Amino acid sequence: MPAGLTVYIVDDDAAVRDSLALMLGLAGYSSALYADAEAFLAAYRRDWAGCVVADLRLPGRSGIELQAELRARGAALPVIIMTAHGDVPSARTAFQAQAIDFLEKPFDPAQLRTAIESAFSREGTRLARRGEAAKLATLTAREREVLEQAAQGLHAKEIAAKLGISPRTVEVHKTRIMEKLGVRNVAELVRFALSTEGGEGKPRG
Repeated sequence: MPAGLTVYIVDDDAAVRDSLALMLGLAGYSSALYADAEAFLAAYRRDWAGCVVADLRLPGRSGIELQAELRARGAALPVIIMTAHGDVPSARTAFQAQAIDFLEKPFDPAQLRTAIESAFSREGTRLARRGEAAKLATLTAREREVLEQAAQGLHAKEIAAKLGISPRTVEVHKTRIMEKLGVRNVAELVRFALSTEGGEGKPRG
């Protein structure tokens, strides 16, 4: 399983929590258990990664209300809703809030594992983008300008003319940018810049 990803199980039935934790543990997943939404929210930290598996009917906030609260807090943790009392409106609400799946109890453990893998795949993409954004944050304002121009396919002389600096200085900036971003050549540099455009790590001048 990807390191650092946890399945956060929220269910008021201790037997369900324990059986899910055992099943997931045998499959290689890390899990954390909570009896209700309030207990989970009290413990929640913004750096958590993985997914939430929450029962629809909980004492206090429901699983869907927990999902809504996480979104209100800006949390990106994917949510899987499970229930023994499924209905179309609840499923629609969950999916409109971008739930990974809506599983009706009793479900096949393979269904849950498939849903968790989908959630972890989404998390992997999010964490990769966050890592790219963190690398971009290390660039100076001038390095960001050079990166933006390189991403447009401009060569050193063209970048130099646009920024009013020498081609040699552009090459020095490119070398430093590649070191900071962990890329090996200009092609990877351009690919990195394009992958972050329009996202949380979009290069800015």
